[in-house]
Amino acid sequence: MNRTLLIAEAGVNHNGDLNLAFGLVEAAAQAGADVVKFQTFRAKELATDQADKAAYQKDKTGEAESQLTMLKKLELTPEQHLELIDYCQACSIEFLSTAFDPASIDLLASLNLRRWKIPSGEITNLPYLRKIGSLSQPVILSTGMANLGEIEAAIDVLEQAGTRRDLITVLHCTTEYPAPLDEVNLRAMQTIAQAFGVAVGYSDHTDGIAVPIAAVAMGATVIEKHITLDSNMEGPDHKASLEPDHFAAMVHGVRVVERAMGDGIKRPTPCERANLAIVRKSLVASRAIQAGQSFTTENITSKRPGTGISPMHWDALIGRNASRAYHPDELIEW
Repeated sequence: MNRTLLIAEAGVNHNGDLNLAFGLVEAAAQAGADVVKFQTFRAKELATDQADKAAYQKDKTGEAESQLTMLKKLELTPEQHLELIDYCQACSIEFLSTAFDPASIDLLASLNLRRWKIPSGEITNLPYLRKIGSLSQPVILSTGMANLGEIEAAIDVLEQAGTRRDLITVLHCTTEYPAPLDEVNLRAMQTIAQAFGVAVGYSDHTDGIAVPIAAVAMGATVIEKHITLDSNMEGPDHKASLEPDHFAAMVHGVRVVERAMGDGIKRPTPCERANLAIVRKSLVASRAIQAGQSFTTENITSKRPGTGISPMHWDALIGRNASRAYHPDELIEW
């Protein structure tokens, strides 16, 4: 059974509070996530003074402060990263963070993380992609707002910089919070897999848990979903995040789907074999038949159980002579 990598996107839902970040780690681990992911950035390296906030961010944090001011409150220091890594180890969950600038890439590289997550906003950032690609480690690439040409270009940059294609997982994503269902387009995930021969997954921003579970049934090997301790907290992403109980329900749904996927070979399963003889039918006498009498459409029929001659042999039996007498409802023998 292939196991989907489930990433709990804590992101900036710690609100700049390390204790809240610890709570997110613990909640993600208890909910069954494999990875808890934060965001690593230096606000001044990420946005200019003039950078506007997205509409959903304005809705949650107000329009008065700039994006830069908002981001400054959400930075994690190098020391806090170390504390979070230690806490993740104590909670038996993998620590991951998305870097948004070159210095943050250097910081995370020094922390010996197992993999890299490239956010949708960096898919057209050539020097950023080269720097990540040069590390030759597993990469998860989000593709919100991107078209196939941009995805192809990003993969090419990563490969040319030193990351093998088999180390790249591409996540389909719709960059809106929450993402409208009629703009999710889950089939695009399969298009990406066919176009580039890469493992695929899904970064979900929809309300609820139905869509990420469906994505697993469609071949997603990675699922990423925001987690929060309270969706009513102040902050840009809390409202579009799952609270721990709902995240745990998503994890359960994904694991159920994984078990149900199977190997794709159509054949009777062990539990079905026990029901074959009960549910299927056999050829039986529909009336008394004398020895030597021909089998006809009037004197044979098909009924349960399925322990005798299959009705698929109907044509072969019609016209043959009975070797012995049969009572009504008696199974016919060759």
